[in-house]
Amino acid sequence: MAQVSTEPALTGAPAPAGGEPSASIVGRSPWQIFWRRFRRDRFALAGIVVVLLMVALALLAPVIASEVVHHGPNDVDQRATLDEYGLPKGPNAQYWFGADDAGRDLFVRVLYGARTSLFVAVFATGIAVTIGVVLGLTAGFYRGRIDTVISRAIDVVLSLPVLLLALGLAAACGTGPGCLGGLVKPGLLLVSYIIGLFSWPYIARIVRGQVLSLREKEFVEAARAMGASDLRIMWKEVLPNVLAPIIVYTTLIIPNNVLFEAALSFLGVGVPLTTPSWGRMLSEAAKTFTYAPWMMLFPGLFLFLTTLAFNLVGDGLRDAFDPRTAVAP
Repeated sequence: MAQVSTEPALTGAPAPAGGEPSASIVGRSPWQIFWRRFRRDRFALAGIVVVLLMVALALLAPVIASEVVHHGPNDVDQRATLDEYGLPKGPNAQYWFGADDAGRDLFVRVLYGARTSLFVAVFATGIAVTIGVVLGLTAGFYRGRIDTVISRAIDVVLSLPVLLLALGLAAACGTGPGCLGGLVKPGLLLVSYIIGLFSWPYIARIVRGQVLSLREKEFVEAARAMGASDLRIMWKEVLPNVLAPIIVYTTLIIPNNVLFEAALSFLGVGVPLTTPSWGRMLSEAAKTFTYAPWMMLFPGLFLFLTTLAFNLVGDGLRDAFDPRTAVAP
């Protein structure tokens, strides 16, 4: 049902007898109202531009590596990248971001690191959102014992030392055949599973709180009176009304997961050694910072810009969905 915007708009209607122009209220849908508020936030729009640029660079990394610079992320050319003392060369016309201490092109590795970080963050966030929405909907809708069990499970997960457990799981399953009889194997999926399994309690709490207030609304009672099942009410009536906070929190949890993956890779238990990662590049640059600062500068800059952009988009979405933060045009 369309909502009515509180912002008046002059129409072309003829003036009344008194000579004063008439003003009418323009009806707008909720998404029109949202977009009208969101596009006023220039920082959020800039964040979207940066996010799209990072995604484009990540997707085009193989093309850039093969067609522009003509070498891959693990290709070594020590003659061109190391000086006479065996130290890596800095940024130049051939190697735009310089080289690392192994003689690899840092520019290509940063682009491939974007692929790693964005894939892990988005996939892990999808796992967390799926688990959190299902459990949050179930707990808030049924309440009682089901709510108690799920809420206590959330409390238990939140009380765990997340980084230590993630390090242990990544170290145990990241070598050899993996875990669960080879079902969980080392690689990007393993890191995504670990991050996703520790990120769902936050969104589950948000969804549960929203559903607790919505389950008593008139439209839910009307659907129940018409004979709708509990499952249909949850997914067709309640879930669409909690999409706004889910979308907002999803954009805010993605940068946290980017940093989580970077932290695991920095500590040496993240993605495999042959897979470029911003966190691993920062870890490798720690011992060469005094004579090769570009090895830390460029991965750190890309990591900073990505997390900042997602946070700006999340803040903009939160303000646009919240009518209390709306400002006059």
